[in-house]
Amino acid sequence: MRGLLAVFAVTRCLLLLCVLRVLVVPGPDVTSDVSVIYQGWYEVLRTGTYPLDDVTWQYPPAAALAILSPAALPFLDYASGFFVLALLADTLVFGLLLYAAGRPGKSRAGARLWVWGVPLLGPTAYARYDLMVTAVAVAALLAGVRRPRTLGALAAFGALLKGWPVLLLARAPRRAWAAAAVTAGAFLLVCHALAPGAFAFLTFQRDRGTEVESLGALVFHVARHLGWRGRVQLNYGSVEFLGPYVPLVSTLAMALTALAFGWLLVWRLRARRTGPGTLADAAFTAVLLFTTTSRVISPQYLIWLVGLAAVCLVFRRSPMARPAYLVLAASGVTLLEFPVWFSHVVASDWLGVLLLFVRNGLLAVASVSACRRLWRSTVPVRPLPVQQVRARVFSVLVR
Repeated sequence: MRGLLAVFAVTRCLLLLCVLRVLVVPGPDVTSDVSVIYQGWYEVLRTGTYPLDDVTWQYPPAAALAILSPAALPFLDYASGFFVLALLADTLVFGLLLYAAGRPGKSRAGARLWVWGVPLLGPTAYARYDLMVTAVAVAALLAGVRRPRTLGALAAFGALLKGWPVLLLARAPRRAWAAAAVTAGAFLLVCHALAPGAFAFLTFQRDRGTEVESLGALVFHVARHLGWRGRVQLNYGSVEFLGPYVPLVSTLAMALTALAFGWLLVWRLRARRTGPGTLADAAFTAVLLFTTTSRVISPQYLIWLVGLAAVCLVFRRSPMARPAYLVLAASGVTLLEFPVWFSHVVASDWLGVLLLFVRNGLLAVASVSACRRLWRSTVPVRPLPVQQVRARVFSVLVR
């Protein structure tokens, strides 16, 4: 425990020094999103409206709470207040994982994964509000084992912060879904009544293209060396490929996501065996599939996966150990890909393409592994009919 606390303290001090620019990580300044974009949204939100004219605002209405949260620390400037709140969210997740590990049948493996996983992502972890969303998701899963309604309410709130926590309900009971529907409906009504533009994010998100770090982007990174005439450009708040066949690849990515969700539906209908960790295993697998097949894989998305993987490892003998550590490895490669050598990724040179192949390959292998392990641990093997058993025994004897 002392060693774990010491590593947490040292790594988080280093992260704070990085985002405060005392220590400078090579590559683009990842803190500009906070000091420029977030603070710009903050000024608009303070007037009582959502950023209606800003296409980079692609978040559900509750995201306004995260953007406005530094106002709770008026003695600090906006960016410093945001970084302190990110540290508090990080500490909250660590505390929840340690608290859960103290119960019978639980392990500190989840806390260890979190302690190492967040700093592996570098200053990006504290320069985005995804840590706050992940804290809500971790609390929801840990509470959901005994309190399904709490799971539903927190999952709905998380989904209104950044969409993906709705996948926490992949294996949740009906009570959780009902609580989620009530919470989401009430919150959306309040947001719509208080400020115009609460649903503007739907249009902005729909029009996104293929981001340069995504799985589908590998096609264009290779195609640029074969004469493809496209370009890389800042578009809708991220660096994306624009040009011939980009809409086709984006459509195929969405189709792959739909196929992954179809598999989840089949699994949900076939699953019969459940354990205390099945809820977390299903949520981790669902978010992993969504992230890997998405048109956009921003570095901060790995924070979601590290948090959910940590919850899985809280339960002893979790089937998700292998994909969890693959995600941990992918987090380390992500730091190299962004921000350290992001210029190589944008240029599609051999180093940038190699980093993306390794990072996205790790995520793809982790996705397949998680699906297989979730299926094997929850779907019973159907016994063969007597006639088939006899036929197989006879064929073996004949051979």
